[in-house]
Amino acid sequence: MKFGIPSLLKITVSLMIGFSAFYAQAEKIISLDQAIALAQQNDPWLHGSKLKQQAVEYNSIASGTLPDPIMSVGMMNLPTDTWNLDQEGMTQFKVGVSQMFPRGDSLELKRQQLKIESTKYPLLRENRKAKLKSEVSQLWLDAFLAQQTIKLIENDWELFEQMAEIAKASYSNVIGKTRQQDVIRAQLEIVQLEDRLTVQRQKLETSIARLNEWLHLYDDSNYEKAFDFDAQPMAFNVSETLPEIRLQTPAFLKKAHYSRNALALELENHPAIRSIDVQKKVTETAVDIAKQQYKPQWGVNASYAYRDDMPSGDNRADLFSVGVTFDLPLFTENRQDKQVAASIAETEAVRTEKLLLTKQMISEIEKELRQLKRLSERQSIYKEQLLTQTHDHAEASLTAYTNDDGDFSEVVRARIAMLNARISALKIDVDALKTVTRINYFFAQSHSKSAPAHTGKFGEK
Repeated sequence: MKFGIPSLLKITVSLMIGFSAFYAQAEKIISLDQAIALAQQNDPWLHGSKLKQQAVEYNSIASGTLPDPIMSVGMMNLPTDTWNLDQEGMTQFKVGVSQMFPRGDSLELKRQQLKIESTKYPLLRENRKAKLKSEVSQLWLDAFLAQQTIKLIENDWELFEQMAEIAKASYSNVIGKTRQQDVIRAQLEIVQLEDRLTVQRQKLETSIARLNEWLHLYDDSNYEKAFDFDAQPMAFNVSETLPEIRLQTPAFLKKAHYSRNALALELENHPAIRSIDVQKKVTETAVDIAKQQYKPQWGVNASYAYRDDMPSGDNRADLFSVGVTFDLPLFTENRQDKQVAASIAETEAVRTEKLLLTKQMISEIEKELRQLKRLSERQSIYKEQLLTQTHDHAEASLTAYTNDDGDFSEVVRARIAMLNARISALKIDVDALKTVTRINYFFAQSHSKSAPAHTGKFGEK
């Protein structure tokens, strides 16, 4: 289907009107703490994780149970000439039962393995909540930055309009020093402000739309209602006040020369690291299960055979059989040995995953700490110097111009510089808080009692 230019314009106008109505009706204010709480309470992933944990726990009970016995019923040694049951003494109606027993302790080990694996899911949920807190905080702060930037621009909008009117009036008066280019410059700055305002509104709408994904209401007792997307709340704004977000481990991170080994040890209780420890225990149990393949598998069978009386009427004795079966794992080189070696390799591979994740976390923490340090330095520069100086410069330029001792272009440049300084200072404050939230994720501590405790010294079993 092709759209002409008039149709596209109609669609664009309709969308703009829709979005304007959307934000005009937005009266609900959501703070950062409320957004985090809503995201963690309404995350379907957490509910799905609980269901997966239940499935593994149920499987652990099932895997620890002996296999069902096998029943057999059959007619044996029927004579094909007459098909009479009493003609031959070997003719039997046989009922049998057999029971197989797993190798060694493999049944109990499999049950333990799944039980250990189920303890991974509370850790994954803790890690998910920590990630949600960081992700929602980033989006909320993006929306806050765009929202406050819009207010800063709108606050200066009236001033620039007044300056444009003054320039036009002064230009009309031949006595004034205002030139035609000053009038055009003032009008140009208003157009550029309008463009900046549109850009910030776009960022605000994008951030709110992305944040709304995590605020989607979800009730695990009414799964179908979650698919009613029209009933979900959409219109909201973020708070006007910048929240206070502090480092979770300020004493440790403010040390001039902290030890990376100490940092790695601090990360040992992170839910993502502990989930790898659980996975390592699962693979270690898999090694024990693989070693059970060297032991024979036993089976017991018993059968009862009924025989009909002889044609003469004499009684034939019924028959009972019982036996034991077992295999002989003699040729282990290409099977059992390789299964054990494969399980050991998987265990070592999990250990490398822990090392890789720890290295990645340490690198990310150091990167964020360096960024936070530079942002703090920039905060001091803006707070102690730049904001004051740009304000004084703007006031001085305006005073000089009103006294016919300054240039109108300098007044405009000074006002733009002051607005840019305020926006930059706001962005630095927001970027610093976003950095803190990313650092805090790495220092999320696990409180799950079901997970195995960490071992103390990093890297040891």
